[in-house]
Formats: sequence, C-alpha cells, structure tokens
Amino acid sequence: MRHRKDHRKLSRTHSHRKALLRNLVTSLFIHERIETTVAKAKEARRLGERMITFAKRGDIPARRHVARFVHGDDVVRKLFDTVAPWYAERNGGYTRIVRIGRRLGDAGETALLELVKSPELKEKLRKDAEEAAKAAKAAEKKGGAAKVAKGKAGEAAAAKGGEGEAAAEGGSPKEKRSAKPARGEKFGKKGVPTQHKPTTRARQRGKSGD
Repeated sequence: MRHRKDHRKLSRTHSHRKALLRNLVTSLFIHERIETTVAKAKEARRLGERMITFAKRGDIPARRHVARFVHGDDVVRKLFDTVAPWYAERNGGYTRIVRIGRRLGDAGETALLELVKSPELKEKLRKDAEEAAKAAKAAEKKGGAAKVAKGKAGEAAAAKGGEGEAAAEGGSPKEKRSAKPARGEKFGKKGVPTQHKPTTRARQRGKSGD
C-alpha cells in the first residue's frame, strides 16, 4: 500500500532527482513535447502543470517562483507570454502522456509528455507559422534583389571610373602596364647571359698575381 508515499524516488538522490525534473520541465516548455520513461513523465507532469498554473497568475511573485525552477529567462518568458494564454479558459489538464512502447536495451516503458493543444489553437499556430515563413521568404528575396542591384551599380561605377582615368592619362589600362625587359638586355646578344663584374675580392687577387 502506498500510504504516505508522495512521489517516486526514481532511484536517485534528492538533488539528482530535482535536477532531472528541472531539466525535463524546461525541455517540455522549449520543445512542447519530450520522450522519456513513464515514471519520469508522471513526475514531470506534476511540476510542469504547477508551473503553468503559476504562469496563468502572471504577477511578479509567480514569475520569481517559476524562474527559481525553470532554466533560462527566455523559457520563463515563453511560458508566461505564449504558453499560459493557451490555457486561459482551461482549469488543469495542460499536459498528456502517450505511451509508445518499450525501448531497446533495458525494455523501459517509454512515453511522450506533451502540452495539450485544442484544434483551434493548432490551426492558429499553423497559420501563424505559414505567415512567418512567407514574410521571411519575401524579406530574403527583397534583400537578394537589393544586393544584386547594389553590385551592378558598383560595377558600373568602377568601369566608368576606370575609363575616366584612362582618358585623363591618355592611354588605356593595358598601355599603363610596365613593359617587360627585352631579351637582349637580360641575356645579352644571341641569348648569352651577360657577364657580371668581378667582386672586389676577385680584383684584388688578380692584382696580386694569385
């Protein structure tokens, strides 16, 4: 008999169990659906629904209480601003557990813990996602067209500037290139390399008769 048995220990110490449940609840609010064992899902559901109840209150003490348990300011903001309004007309039952069978390895019974969404809410979220995708695509297309126009304008300005400089100097850019040394200057006549002058040491040896 489970008299005076308030929760499942999950074969962990108090600190380990608390850290585990905090991570599960935080992941539930981030992804809106998590996969875990049935025992962990039942324990996380209790705490997750309590956090949603606090978020529905919406006052400063409730926000501080939730921030002490849930990781991340952005997750707390999402819980209060996005998730809590979903259940404004609902008293409890914010999550559901769907059993999906046993996993390979230890044959542990697994389940999906997810936030409950009404058909109207699902349709609204789907439309919002489609509108956001269309807006992002239009902004990307507009930004790409602006980049192409800017690049063409820069190329035209560069070409115009190059023609003006060439006309001012009286020659084309090809004529401005430095001419390569002639073959005769580099190798001498008939392709024979020019002889270098002897160094000072060699001249001294020649004078001394060595």
